[in-house]
Amino acid sequence: MNAMATGPAPLLAVTDLRKYFPITGGVLQRRVATVQAVDDISFTVGRGETLGIVGESGCGKSTTARLLVQLLKPDSGSIVFDGMLVGENGDISTRDLRRNVQMVFQDSYSSLNPRLPIEDTIAFGPSVHGVPVAQAKQRARDILAKVGLDPNQFIRRYPHELSGGQRQRINIARALALEPRLVVLDEPVSALDKSVEAQVLNLLVDLKSDLDLTYVFISHDLNVVQYLSDRVLVMYLGKAVEIGPVEAIYGRPQHPYTRALLSAMPSMDPDRRLEQAPITGDPPNPINPPSGCRFRTRCPHAEDVCARIEPRLAGAPEDGAHRIACHMLIAGSGHSAAPAQGA
Repeated sequence: MNAMATGPAPLLAVTDLRKYFPITGGVLQRRVATVQAVDDISFTVGRGETLGIVGESGCGKSTTARLLVQLLKPDSGSIVFDGMLVGENGDISTRDLRRNVQMVFQDSYSSLNPRLPIEDTIAFGPSVHGVPVAQAKQRARDILAKVGLDPNQFIRRYPHELSGGQRQRINIARALALEPRLVVLDEPVSALDKSVEAQVLNLLVDLKSDLDLTYVFISHDLNVVQYLSDRVLVMYLGKAVEIGPVEAIYGRPQHPYTRALLSAMPSMDPDRRLEQAPITGDPPNPINPPSGCRFRTRCPHAEDVCARIEPRLAGAPEDGAHRIACHMLIAGSGHSAAPAQGA
């Protein structure tokens, strides 16, 4: 795996990205509340690296993925791809963006057209983008071979004739047919059994190397994220709470939420088994999240400052590339565990 992204400009830069979903009610269907799905998150993805995104269900991971590929339009914030601003008034259109950024979805069956044979499914994207039909079909055959499926056996099959692992390989092939530079993978192996999961993960590693790809890999499985990722972004209730190199996140987690997530990882070592849950309760309602730090209602270290002031991502003293949003680590924040100002 690569080390942390280096170089003057990342392939993808996200700044203060926000997406709220309105809840309507009443006879006139007026807005009565808002779900704060993604709330001012910022991160970068370097060329050739894999950024893993983790967090509990409902934390905004999948919404973030859909914002990156413009399946959803952000309420505010910016997405810059290879130095070009994405959006209606940006430097790159949605059509051009999707030549370079593709997505693989979690549900391998519902994301395929049941009425199209596999060859037509994979060739559809290139043909829409101007590739001649014969060339698009040849590209489909080539990509099928790259994902480990014999084109002569699979081109005329339909999705219902395939296993879950085979369907997910087809989804990966379809994403790669446009020869993208960035692939967003949203829980791509969570519906597969463990033996097939390992095969697909190894396939993703090989494809990344062979095709010089960049990944944004979203999963709730911390072991899978550790295996694939160069850097990891931890989300909680629409916010980024920690981001850094995979070695730092898994070896020196700083945020109480990250530590709780990692403590909950299954272990075969009896000495590492926990008698008490590392984190209790459910995440607060995203319609009315807590003030200040959103994790404070479940955090054993919460103090008054955590309710009054929202912590911002700040670099760890020993590694500025490892950033944490926690008052305990911000000098002079007012938390009793925080280092003194100027220390």
